[in-house]
Amino acid sequence: MTDWWVAPLAKKPVSGTISIPGSKSLTARHLVLAALSEQETVLTGALVCRDSELMAAALSQLGASIVRSGTTWTVRGGPLESTGTIDCGLAGTVMRFVAPLAAAASGSCVLDGDSGARVRPMAGLVRALRQMGAKITSLGQPDQLPLRFEGGPLHGPVSVDSSATSQFLSALLLASPAVGAPFEVTLQGKAPSRPHVQMTLSVLASHNVQVEVRGNTFICEGNAPSGGQVQIEPDLSNAGPFLAAAALTGGTVSIPHWPAKTTQVGAHWQQILPQLGAEVSLRDGLFTVRGGKLVGIKRDMSAEGELVPTVFALALFAQGESHLYGIGHLRGHETDRLSALATEAKKLGAHVEEGPDYLRVIPTQLHPADICTYADHRMATFAAIVGLRVRVRVENIATTAKTLPDFAQMWRSLDGLA
Repeated sequence: MTDWWVAPLAKKPVSGTISIPGSKSLTARHLVLAALSEQETVLTGALVCRDSELMAAALSQLGASIVRSGTTWTVRGGPLESTGTIDCGLAGTVMRFVAPLAAAASGSCVLDGDSGARVRPMAGLVRALRQMGAKITSLGQPDQLPLRFEGGPLHGPVSVDSSATSQFLSALLLASPAVGAPFEVTLQGKAPSRPHVQMTLSVLASHNVQVEVRGNTFICEGNAPSGGQVQIEPDLSNAGPFLAAAALTGGTVSIPHWPAKTTQVGAHWQQILPQLGAEVSLRDGLFTVRGGKLVGIKRDMSAEGELVPTVFALALFAQGESHLYGIGHLRGHETDRLSALATEAKKLGAHVEEGPDYLRVIPTQLHPADICTYADHRMATFAAIVGLRVRVRVENIATTAKTLPDFAQMWRSLDGLA
């Protein structure tokens, strides 16, 4: 039986101050390096969600000791040893960041996940790991989950095609301590979501793992990570729907603890929302958005893919055409997000053109509809934003548990909802 959630309409300009839990991307990267460290690492403010729980379980299965108390994780690494089947769920970070560790561990294991994970891109990473000496067997479709890993030593140099997702490159860089010797990674082609690679390099540096960047070549020393205390920043991408609520309704929403400097792609809200017509300010760590008259946007979002569903929701109500391009890699996310967004928007009566790597929106009058989420957390939050202005029912709002388990309650805490 389908579980439908009636999205609350805005009865007046929406307002509120919303505390956002820790960054999913930062939590995942710090967990991996903490699991490879011989020292104890304490992560404070980490995101507790399905993806991070799956990551912790996978790393524990590979030999790490991980204890969680609330949003604090205490991690101590151990020798990499693998056995059994590791559940990756639908988490790209788990299936990709864990794969090199499984390849380097002693023993054997299988990486598998939800049905949707079995069609998410893995081939570029699998080919790179085989260059490094990994023994990997496809148990289903070629170079897709499920995959069997027979662990053993890895070596460089290696070249990787990361055009499907920057996570292939990040996975190899994060795994450099497991290689244990200097090696080079050469990037072939252009990686989308390049800010995530910068995030990976920043996290590596914070654990004193040495990587020198020379153009498209990354020279990894392969040294062990340091431990210590780590404070995880709020997830700025997850802040997007709440900020969008202010932009859409002419309200005011603030997010505390906004970092002055960060590698998170969600920091781009400071440029994107004014381009859409909203006012933004950042004072003493409080980021505030005030809604104005929404206008269309034309933007290359190749580096901002995870922000697209939120921007697309606002574009449906803007005055003027919007063109979001450079986003073909979204077809390999939790679902084919370009197709899903176009399909669901058309249910609402929207005029949408879907291209190979773009979405074009010409705003029209929308009408009520039932919105499917495709087990994709960003599709669920897209529907909630639309639901502020148009009566919609959202299929399985609980899919937001992937990255923000309390989303529905946090959404209803906004002042001004019916």
